[in-house]
Amino acid sequence: MSAPEREHESPAERLFFALWPDDALRRQLTQCRDALAARAGGRPVSAENLHLTLAFLGRTDGRQRACVEAMADALHCPPFALLLNRSGYWPRPRVLWIGPAVMPEALIRLAAALRSGAEGCGLKLDASPYRAHITLLRKLARPAQAAACPPLNWPVDRFVLVRSRTLPEGVEYEVVREWGLGRG
Repeated sequence: MSAPEREHESPAERLFFALWPDDALRRQLTQCRDALAARAGGRPVSAENLHLTLAFLGRTDGRQRACVEAMADALHCPPFALLLNRSGYWPRPRVLWIGPAVMPEALIRLAAALRSGAEGCGLKLDASPYRAHITLLRKLARPAQAAACPPLNWPVDRFVLVRSRTLPEGVEYEVVREWGLGRG
């Protein structure tokens, strides 16, 4: 078996495409999360895990990963501004989140292109409508309003591929690849 063939035979990984905040935005999100946790309880998402999912790929083998990376290499999307100015609470998973009240067209197109491309690589994605959000708190003791969070401006100029690993101490995310927007 050749080296490229062995590379594609690697064990499956849990992967997803995401927008990954820079350090300044991550600090703002953490302040918002902490203010909400003081009022609502719940388990805060660790600062290093805060992100906005674009497409959850799930278990992905080496061949599928190579395919989705090649697909992402070919994508062309302009940078865009994202205003995180809406919060919500999903009762069934008991999750508090923040996201855009209005999704920019570029965000909608980017998420749709990544989902479509991943399906073209043989991955089965969740058919639920896309809802852009950043989960701040899990397992809330009671519903909460995110009034403590001021609107946050996010100049989006890149997206990433992330590996998710479940460890005894919790979930760990690792950025494994990055793509700039507006290239090409």
